[in-house]
Amino acid sequence: MKDQAGIYETLKAKLQNVLPDFEIAYKAEIAYKVLELKQKRRAVILGHAYMEPALYYSVCDFTGDSLELSRRAATTDAEVIVFCGVKFMAETAKVLNPKKTVLLPSLRAGCSLAESIAPKELEAIKARYPGVPVVSYINTYADIKALSDACCTSSNASEVIQAMNAPRVIFLPDAFLAANTAEELDKKISYAKKGAGQTVVFPDADDWEILGWQGSCEVHERFQPEDVKNLRAQFPDVAVLAHPECKPEVTALCDFVGSTSGMARYVAGSSKARFALLTECAMGENVQAANPTKEIVRLCAIRCPHMNAVSLEATLQALQQNRHEIDVPEPTRKRALGAIQRMLEVG
Repeated sequence: MKDQAGIYETLKAKLQNVLPDFEIAYKAEIAYKVLELKQKRRAVILGHAYMEPALYYSVCDFTGDSLELSRRAATTDAEVIVFCGVKFMAETAKVLNPKKTVLLPSLRAGCSLAESIAPKELEAIKARYPGVPVVSYINTYADIKALSDACCTSSNASEVIQAMNAPRVIFLPDAFLAANTAEELDKKISYAKKGAGQTVVFPDADDWEILGWQGSCEVHERFQPEDVKNLRAQFPDVAVLAHPECKPEVTALCDFVGSTSGMARYVAGSSKARFALLTECAMGENVQAANPTKEIVRLCAIRCPHMNAVSLEATLQALQQNRHEIDVPEPTRKRALGAIQRMLEVG
C-alpha cells in the first residue's frame, strides 16, 4: 500500500487539471485512511463512474458502470463490499452476496428513477398483461427486480429484451431509455404511468410491442435539444455524447449514444480532441483525468445529488462505523437473484 505522500503524487499526476492542489492534498490524507481500513477489514471498494474524481482514482478496486460493477460484485471474495454508488447498486451487490457485509456510504444516495415505481404498480401492470415478460432496468430497487423476469443495464437493454423471445415486453421504469431502445429495435412503444395513489393509468390501445413506464432520471431528463445546438454553435468541432436515459429528441442530435462505459471508451478511442458528455458531470471529470490530451466541454454540467452524497469522507466513515449496512429480505433476494443472473448471462 502506498503511503500518504505516494497517494498524493498519484492523485496529483491524474487530477492536476481537474482539482486544485490543496484539495488533492486533503483528499490524499482521507484516501490513505480509507486504504488502511480497507486492508484491515478485507474489504473491496466498487466505484461507479459518477463518483468524485479523488475517490474514483484513489481507493476503488474496481470502477465502471452498473453492469461491470454487478459482475465484480458477483465474483468478489472480499468479506466486506463498500459500494460507492447509490442504493439500488448496493442492493444488487447484496443480492449476489447474501453472506457478505455490503455498505453504502450515504443513506442519501437514492435514485429518482428507482423511486418512480412501486411494487403495487408493477403488480397492477402484470395483472393487466398476464404472461408478458417484465424487464426491469438495473436502476430499480430489489422489490421491483423480484417481480421481474430479467434486469438490464443501458448497455445491454436491447439484448435482454430480444432474449425474452416474446412478441411483447414490459420494460420499466425509464421512459426515455425505453423509447431509445424501442427505436433501436424498431418496435412500437406505449406507456403506462402513475395514477392516483399507487394506481396505474394504462394506454388506450394495446397494439404496443414494448410497454414503458413514465419514469425518468432527474439528471438526464434535464438535457434539451437546445443544449446540443448551443454546444455545436460554440464549439463546431465538438463530439456530443449522450446517455440513453436522455430524451430521444436529444439523442437524435448526438454523435454517440451509450452507457457510461461506452462513452468513456468512445472518448479514449476517438481521434477528436473535444467532447461534451450529456450525463452526470463527475463522469466528465473522470474521463478528463483519464484522457489528459483531450478536452471535456462543461457547458451543460449537471450533478446528481444522490451520487454527490458519496464522498471519500463518507466512505471512511462507512468502514470505521460499519455503516450503512444494506440488507435485502431473503424471499425478495431469491426472486431478484434470478432476474439479475439473467442480465449477467446475456452480458
